[in-house]
Amino acid sequence: MLKKLSLLLAGAMTISAVASAETITIATVNNGDMITMKSLSNDFEEKYPDIQLKWVTLEENILRQRVTTDVATGGGQYDVMTIGTYEVPIWGKQGWLTELDGLGESYDIDDLLPAIRSGLSVNNKLYAAPFYGESSMVMYRTDLMEKAGLTMPKAPTWDFIREAAAAMTDKDAGVYGICLRGKAGWGENIALITSMANSFGARWYDENWKPQFDSKAWKNTLEYYVDVMDKYGPPGASANGFNENLALFQTGKCGIWIDATVAGGFVTNEKDSEVADKVGFALAPDNGLGKRGNWLWAWTLAIPSSSKKSDAAMKFISWAASKGYSSLVADKKGWANVPPGTRASLYANPEYMQAAPFAEITLDSINSADPKNPTVEPVPYVGVQFVAIPEFQGIGTAVGQQFSAALTGRMTVDQALKSSQRLVERAMRKARYPK
Repeated sequence: MLKKLSLLLAGAMTISAVASAETITIATVNNGDMITMKSLSNDFEEKYPDIQLKWVTLEENILRQRVTTDVATGGGQYDVMTIGTYEVPIWGKQGWLTELDGLGESYDIDDLLPAIRSGLSVNNKLYAAPFYGESSMVMYRTDLMEKAGLTMPKAPTWDFIREAAAAMTDKDAGVYGICLRGKAGWGENIALITSMANSFGARWYDENWKPQFDSKAWKNTLEYYVDVMDKYGPPGASANGFNENLALFQTGKCGIWIDATVAGGFVTNEKDSEVADKVGFALAPDNGLGKRGNWLWAWTLAIPSSSKKSDAAMKFISWAASKGYSSLVADKKGWANVPPGTRASLYANPEYMQAAPFAEITLDSINSADPKNPTVEPVPYVGVQFVAIPEFQGIGTAVGQQFSAALTGRMTVDQALKSSQRLVERAMRKARYPK
């Protein structure tokens, strides 16, 4: 009888705890690491039974549109937002984000990689916690490279990438020499092509904020991109972003994929990748001008100022971005699947370095990216694959649509660049640059 009574009391207490629990809404992107975070979040709810989690998981472009609208209008729809290195300093300065000053000592802010932490801070105050950090790199099929009689250098040139893509292409067998982002968006095809452009000697603006799409360097960049994708890329590439190219590579349809370093854990995961034991890694390509085509990014967790549940949101972020979470992922999924690119301690961990064949390239790529000096010629802006001004989100996506049209053949390269020059000039006049 007493045992039954205690069970009833325990059940009643559980129901009461659930009924009184505070619910926080988390908006995140549908990338693999975030999906893992959601799948492991019962660990957080067990630690904090008074906090329940509501997830809104969206495709990258849609996520950006929704969280931007919500934070700019003070809508308060989300308590935790997944945003990137572009948004954090701009939104932090505008007072749209809550300073993360309550993460606790165990969070160990000084363990963050300096390049990553710097991009998420305003006046040395952290406004978003990096969930994973990334640069970009070359991923390639070692078996196809060997079959082609070629050896991938650790630091390849764009000329070598073209040669290798041509040699590895076998369209009759459904194998394409190269996969690159084609989906229009400032964080999709523009991230890749802007990083390429840096290594070709191009830049978005000169020192007086005059758009530079009428330059020879931009023409060389876009001609290279369209040409290699037309000859050696998969059909329908204008619809392909990170996730679509990941699926192509994992199923053996791509010889070379140049994209985010975070993909290293996915393409070498035997459960998901058919080519897991046939993948090599190299630094992003260059043209001998002193800049490689590698970007710098972090997907982060931030609290909008409009949230009325910032204390609970702070607890969630402290859990999700902690060393303890890394250990949880290592225990459940293996060290190679731990979110990369944020903490020095991860790269000092021999278990991780042994399990992750992409770790050294990732760290080298992150450390070599220079947001303050991203181009061969001087520029008035900060940012590697983006320009850190509020207007860039709209401008970048508009230019991305022109480049996507060039990829499909609806425009020539010259037409796409001329249209881009015109629309960016108009946008900059409207925004009254230089300021």
